[in-house]
Amino acid sequence: MAQKEKRSRKIKKKLLHKYRLVVLNEDTFEERFSFKLNRLNVFVFSTIFTLLLIIATTILIAFTPLREYIPGYSSTSLKLKATNLAYKTDSLQQELNVNQQYLASIRKVLTGDVKTVDFNKDSIINAAQLDPSIVNFNPSTEDSLLREKVAREDKYNPLANTGEINVVLFAPVKGNISSSYNPKEKHFAVDIVTVKDAPVKAVADGTVIFAAWTAETGYVMIIEHRNDIISAYKHNASLNKEQGELVKAGEVIATVGNTGELTTGPHLHFELWSDSYPIDPTNFIDFE
Repeated sequence: MAQKEKRSRKIKKKLLHKYRLVVLNEDTFEERFSFKLNRLNVFVFSTIFTLLLIIATTILIAFTPLREYIPGYSSTSLKLKATNLAYKTDSLQQELNVNQQYLASIRKVLTGDVKTVDFNKDSIINAAQLDPSIVNFNPSTEDSLLREKVAREDKYNPLANTGEINVVLFAPVKGNISSSYNPKEKHFAVDIVTVKDAPVKAVADGTVIFAAWTAETGYVMIIEHRNDIISAYKHNASLNKEQGELVKAGEVIATVGNTGELTTGPHLHFELWSDSYPIDPTNFIDFE
């Protein structure tokens, strides 16, 4: 116990022992200034100075542009720009994915690669709730006359009542129709039997939106025309146009063939679509 007290006094004495720091002129040894200090004061002052230096350095780096000169540290404006670009890139990627899915769906419909039919279930719920016994399904006289008038006009001109520029459709090939348009059997086309390698012509001016090989229907070409009209030509032996090319009415775009799994002989499988709905090509085109 006595040794501890003795040691403690010794340490205290060392810390509180006073020294004099004198600054002299080197040439004349004249005393410039002097002040008293001890080890405790030196330790306290050194600690305070170090803390102040650390705080000042931290503030200088955190709140001034000097931090941008630190290796690996980017500027705030650059980070903000990078964040905005990341958001924009993500939004563009999502929009691109949606567009690609939409185009893939349209391509499947136009090429006949559709396994299921989607419909709005809500639209049939209300219809199922109606009592058929109270609904009069007999057409009125006015309705029958109107249907007959529209059928006569549409037989020769698909756009007679649209008020837009009329479009004349040419026959893609000449031949006998082996399979007619039958929406009940989901045959939204006519099959025209003709000689192999006969020229297939565009029915109207337009742009090729699809020209490629498919397993079921062989070489397929799809052309988009004015007034939302689309024509499709399938089972071709070869294609003379590529996707994105412009074609004129009556221009040769392919040759008749027997390609694809769903074919039994040389013929042209021709489809005609208007406003995304299939229509009977024989109402507008004379194939014989």
